[in-house]
Amino acid sequence: MNLAKISANGQVTVPVEIRRLLGLKSGDKILFCQKQDGKIVMSNASSQAIRKAQAAFTGVAEDMGIYSEDDVQALVDEVR
Repeated sequence: MNLAKISANGQVTVPVEIRRLLGLKSGDKILFCQKQDGKIVMSNASSQAIRKAQAAFTGVAEDMGIYSEDDVQALVDEVR
């Protein structure tokens, strides 16, 4: 359990243990989401965006007949 204090300007210093767990670095953005049970969840916005993109592309390679690195290289060569 970690405790943080909110400044008069509404700023919070994220404890180092939490920054490490979320892979946060200086300048990163943090995403706050409210769950159905009312709990607020904090996550690394960059990681969240990557996961969302990965989910959107799930299965696309197979649909295009790409199953190996050789298939990827062949597609790159074709596009060039």
